[in-house]
Amino acid sequence: MQRHMETGRWSRRRSLRRRFGSAATTLGLLTAVACTSAQTPASVAGAGAGAGTADDVSVATWNMCGVRQWGCEKTGGPKEKLGQLRDLIGDSGVQVLLLQEVCSEDLTSFAHALGPQWQSAFEPYAEVDATGRRTSVDCTGQGKGQAGYGLLAGSQLTDVEAIPTEQPTVGLHRGILCARVPAQRLRVCNAHLSLRESDDEHPDWDFRDDQLSSLFAAAATDAATVFGGDFNSPPPVGEKNTSAWIWPREAYTTYRECDQKGSSRAGHATLKDGTKIDYLFTQLPRTACEAVDTKASDHRPLVMRVTRPPEDPATISTVR
Repeated sequence: MQRHMETGRWSRRRSLRRRFGSAATTLGLLTAVACTSAQTPASVAGAGAGAGTADDVSVATWNMCGVRQWGCEKTGGPKEKLGQLRDLIGDSGVQVLLLQEVCSEDLTSFAHALGPQWQSAFEPYAEVDATGRRTSVDCTGQGKGQAGYGLLAGSQLTDVEAIPTEQPTVGLHRGILCARVPAQRLRVCNAHLSLRESDDEHPDWDFRDDQLSSLFAAAATDAATVFGGDFNSPPPVGEKNTSAWIWPREAYTTYRECDQKGSSRAGHATLKDGTKIDYLFTQLPRTACEAVDTKASDHRPLVMRVTRPPEDPATISTVR
């Protein structure tokens, strides 16, 4: 692991214990909730919109901006966000969603409203103080429950696990949540990375490189993995991009991003300010990608359609 100061251009090795001490990452309990109905997959629009095939499956990542006190007062309440979920399922044929900044009780309610085959899994954010004490972040306003990130699928979720990753010593802990979706023959991982200067005790430390390394390592255990989320980072392009160093070597090579074209690493804007910070990666063949306009968040949902892997994992064909 490395400590980086982007302005100072330096790094040095040090142990996990020195960096975190007693405040090492301790992820919260997982909540898997069996809930609501499958819908017939429709087409996913994107680079060449059109109907998918029986071998296709659509996966989306979306920062819902559901934690009202985090600047989300004007992005609609649970009703508007459920409406956007229904649109993603009905219009884009999405069957698996990676969600960030969602309230725990809202996520359970969304799954219940979508129908009996829909399931969810949730992991809470936590504020960690200088003594290592963890405190959950409670949603305010229309949102209900704890703030966190999760998975939503139109079929059973199994093998749900939180992936250990480095987090600020003092400050907000986000994380990585993975699960299998047997009906789609997929494994998915949802990541919400730390912001720069997110460690209140060490504002010059950047954790995104280590968090991305943990995410890509988790994906490497199964070639049928689709992974992504809100990385709080632009793509590794442009001379003025001071965050390009955080990206693992295998990004955009071993794995391909949703709207990656050839060697280009740019993509559709996913944030309302015109930047891209939301991603979906996979080794599976991609057949379409779309950034969906919405009024229910400051992030646009990103939808990727991939060829569903064969039943025999040994015969998976990947596309570079």
